[in-house]
Amino acid sequence: MLKVSLGLFFLSIGAAAGHSAAAQKPASQASTTVAPERDRIIPLRADSWEFKPGSVEFLAAAPSIGGITPAGPAMRIVNRSGGAVVARNVDFAEGAIEFDVLPTDSNFASFFFHRQDAQEGECFYLRTDWGAGHPDRMEGVQYNPIIKGVFCWNLLPYYQGNANFRQDSWNHIRILIAGRQALIFVNSDTRPTLTIPRLEGNTTHGGFAFDGQMTIAHLVVRPGPVAGVGGLSWLGGPEGFDPTDNDPRYLRHWQVTQPDTIPSGIDFGKNLMPGKQTAWSPIAAERRGLVNLTRVFGGNPARFKGEPVRRIVWLKTTLTADREWTYRMRLGFTNDVWVFLNGRYLYVDKNYYDEPIMKTPRARVSIENCSFDLPLKAGANELLIGVGNDFFGWGIVARLDDALGVKLGGAE
Repeated sequence: MLKVSLGLFFLSIGAAAGHSAAAQKPASQASTTVAPERDRIIPLRADSWEFKPGSVEFLAAAPSIGGITPAGPAMRIVNRSGGAVVARNVDFAEGAIEFDVLPTDSNFASFFFHRQDAQEGECFYLRTDWGAGHPDRMEGVQYNPIIKGVFCWNLLPYYQGNANFRQDSWNHIRILIAGRQALIFVNSDTRPTLTIPRLEGNTTHGGFAFDGQMTIAHLVVRPGPVAGVGGLSWLGGPEGFDPTDNDPRYLRHWQVTQPDTIPSGIDFGKNLMPGKQTAWSPIAAERRGLVNLTRVFGGNPARFKGEPVRRIVWLKTTLTADREWTYRMRLGFTNDVWVFLNGRYLYVDKNYYDEPIMKTPRARVSIENCSFDLPLKAGANELLIGVGNDFFGWGIVARLDDALGVKLGGAE
């Protein structure tokens, strides 16, 4: 079994010269080098992968495209309905991953790492329908964790970006992982396409898989540490800083109920609200103020069965104001919210992907989603929010424009 477990490391630029589509200049021009014996080539042959019959072709040699021919054989996924193509006997934790890819899928070309199974792992993917040939498209490439079977792309709008890749040429992907941090390069030696200060999945090691129609060549794991990444350096430590750590305006401490089901055919009823006998548990926001309900409760079982049934949980917290004052709250959420302040109905909204009511940025959870006035009385104020969900990730992020004169509650 291939096992890769490294300490903090840096990747060579141009280390794959002579091996990959990205190697257009000799290694002597690169910032650092890696000894060739450190490479671990993952075989692209049928006995090294799990796949459904008829979904994959194995090529003795990678095809030449535009004068570029990656070294060695290639694996072509011809039927995306076959599901993920999973590497056998791979357990990867930290290090560098490189491969060349020709993405022919009309929607996504996905690479999974730290994959335990279909329920838990990490995923990086090319949005071929939007990003191929459009290097200025914000949603060109994306990263998301898979948590309890849910692809949490809509909880993490900051893990997407533009990239220069095409569907009619080879593209070189380089992924660096150190602790919980990652850098992802697409057709670049020096500029990370995505910088991920903390991988958000529940796993820290696991296998590889590909999904979507594409041809993959020269899949290499490089476990050796080197001196630098194109002039970049890591800060050290298991994960990067949270840019909101020093922002006191985020509401980070809540109490949460267990999920309940919203009956089919109704939007909301006060009978769904918590009562005196309702059990509450503390829940704290994760990085960037995200209250990640998916991590606690997983996906909607009804949705997995194709049933149009939504779930709801209730969140509550206390805001203690030193005077009567109206604050402005910014709220990110998916997919429904019902907001009550001191027992009175204050605000209701929805955020559904690809519907006219979809919020910026494209139905992802962000403080850009909505804002409303929060009229606090002097003293303690109870903020109660019902959060409905039937689509991918589930959560909220809440922040005041100004927290002067108000104490944001901790877990009660």
